[in-house]
Amino acid sequence: MVKLFVGNLPPAATQTELKSLFEQFGKVSECDIITNYAFVHMEDKKSADEAVNNLNQCKLHGVSINVEHSRGKPRASTKLHVSSLSTDCTGDELREKFEEYGSVLECDIVKDYAFVHMEKAEEALEAIRNLNNLEFKESC
Repeated sequence: MVKLFVGNLPPAATQTELKSLFEQFGKVSECDIITNYAFVHMEDKKSADEAVNNLNQCKLHGVSINVEHSRGKPRASTKLHVSSLSTDCTGDELREKFEEYGSVLECDIVKDYAFVHMEKAEEALEAIRNLNNLEFKESC
């Protein structure tokens, strides 16, 4: 899996249209929009390279988007989906809560839900056992 960064994303862009745009070049396993940027995970390096070469600076809703390989070092992780977040919950607060159970590699809030990537599966399971259905900041 290869993670791509998409910057300068116009507000009108949707996850469905972004995924369709990248699927012209190969299989997309994940597509997450975070305000004006996104991360797209493609199945293999060749597809990801083609997407970067063809989509960098292409116009989406009249705006030139930036497409490049994500600079973060890929590490194995367990990805957790966190739902029903309070609108006043911040990424730092959510990260801090999950760090009580282990190392958090990435924490991205998307509207009223988030994705938290934890380094070790056993730590992720411990977080699930302790945080599932917990009211945090009135539903964060």
